[in-house]
Amino acid sequence: MKTIIEQIDAGQLNTDTIKKAGDILKNGGLVAFPTETVYGLGADALNEDAAKKIYAAKGRPSDNPLIIHIADMNALDKITETIPEKAEIAAKEFWPGPLTMIFQKADIVPMGTTGGLDTVAVRMPKHPAAKEIIRAGGGYIAAPSANTSGRPSPTTARHVEEDLTGKIDMIVDGGAVTIGVESTILDMTVEPPMILRPGAVTKDMLERLIGEVAVDKTLIEPDSKKIPKAPGMKYRHYAPKAELTILEGDIYRVTEAINRLAEAKINEGFKVGIIGTEETIERYSAGNVKCIGTRQNEMTVAGNLYGILRDFDSDGTDYIYSESFSSGGIGNAVMNRLLKAAGHHLVHV
Repeated sequence: MKTIIEQIDAGQLNTDTIKKAGDILKNGGLVAFPTETVYGLGADALNEDAAKKIYAAKGRPSDNPLIIHIADMNALDKITETIPEKAEIAAKEFWPGPLTMIFQKADIVPMGTTGGLDTVAVRMPKHPAAKEIIRAGGGYIAAPSANTSGRPSPTTARHVEEDLTGKIDMIVDGGAVTIGVESTILDMTVEPPMILRPGAVTKDMLERLIGEVAVDKTLIEPDSKKIPKAPGMKYRHYAPKAELTILEGDIYRVTEAINRLAEAKINEGFKVGIIGTEETIERYSAGNVKCIGTRQNEMTVAGNLYGILRDFDSDGTDYIYSESFSSGGIGNAVMNRLLKAAGHHLVHV
């Protein structure tokens, strides 16, 4: 398969590119496109055969549910049984944006899209190109991250090319994304609503709006046997090829421990990568040190995370050592992704 790659400017959308992407989607094909979180791999969500192509292209387990992306609030009625009042309140505040909500699905949504579940995950992205491509493609586009399953998610079109060229019909290149980690997933089929995946819309932000919000325990239990109700809950995700270890504790002890571990592996002949921050990068004395951002603004950390993990893959790195990050705000999402990428290999020093 030849993959078409076309650039698009969010400030001045090319209608020919939008139409081409929409026609491919309506004909059962696959299109990767930018959102504000990561690049998504789109297919017609109401066409079960098209949804199956996503699983095949990504090498994704078929019980891992897909998120349906919509561009208009009135589209929600067709694919859900009921819309709770709290969901309407959250949608009014956070849609379009990086929030996915789970509802009881309507019969029109095929089980092949929901991973065999009777619930459906829905998001309305904010990126202008994403919204227009969704509309052009029929209004209901299933779109997990546009990467090989398990690898770090794509935050640029180049990352999509690395994984999916020759496997999908089209890549719409809208430049680098702005957030860099996937959307928050909030289960609206339970009371209180429950976060199944942390993201840029935080627990505190939601609770100020709709009251108590729970957090699913599978976010902190690495070996849960539960059936995944949302993407990213069951399988190892976001993983580089190298062995990744996260170190937490006093930052001075962390940097010292990373230096010791890095030097030991280098002496054994391995290539070592280190993930540091603007506040710590000068403290590292060995290995390939990459600055992920500043602790003063952890949105920078989120935005650089997947790109750095992919860079280490390109460098042929064998071992990666990373500092840990705060458990508040977007730092919670960063740590969730890092722990998944590391297979929960966390060391306290």
